[in-house]
Amino acid sequence: MVINKPCNFSVQNEVEHPGLLPLVCQKLNIDKLWLVHRLDKITSGLWILAKNEAAAGTFGKLFENRLMEKFYVAIAAKKPKKKQGTVSGGMKKARDGQWMLDHSTANLATTQFYSFSLASHRRLFLLKPLTGKTHQIRVMMKSLGSPILGDKLYKGEDADRAYLHAYALRFQYQDQAITLTLPPSVGENFIDNDCQQQLRDLGAPWLLQWPKVKS
Repeated sequence: MVINKPCNFSVQNEVEHPGLLPLVCQKLNIDKLWLVHRLDKITSGLWILAKNEAAAGTFGKLFENRLMEKFYVAIAAKKPKKKQGTVSGGMKKARDGQWMLDHSTANLATTQFYSFSLASHRRLFLLKPLTGKTHQIRVMMKSLGSPILGDKLYKGEDADRAYLHAYALRFQYQDQAITLTLPPSVGENFIDNDCQQQLRDLGAPWLLQWPKVKS
């Protein structure tokens, strides 16, 4: 099952707010759904849930073996230090719930990206994380000098939402090639005509010339 996760919604229950996973189960009158990957509370977009334990195990292996291609889009108010490339570094905890990148290989996070200028003087990022670390994309964007618009934790400029969206997935499941693409539909900067046109011009994100990564 694939859900279009809304932004500002936690996957699991919080002290004062129900999580999205139990709400989906309740809405569909299903006793249990298996969580195979997580999206941050601020992130919207494609979110996979498994309907049984066997499927959950299959998806777990897809993620573990990096056979699940994931693509995100984000918007920032500031130009990055470089317009495209690969950012890799060790993730370590910082203060106030933040994470940061260092030059170690411990807890290594690697993200590839392209960026494009928008008419609103913002920049649109297409991101391909090769690992699945906590806050990975948010930390990488800040390290580029382009914190995600609306991401208060990482000093992004104020906005009507945090502009991070799980945009596309490509994987093989039971000998079937699955491709899913979901353009963002919430947020004044995401639904801006220039942003939407840029996404249409990009086409399928897996067809871009992403750098080869050494195994």
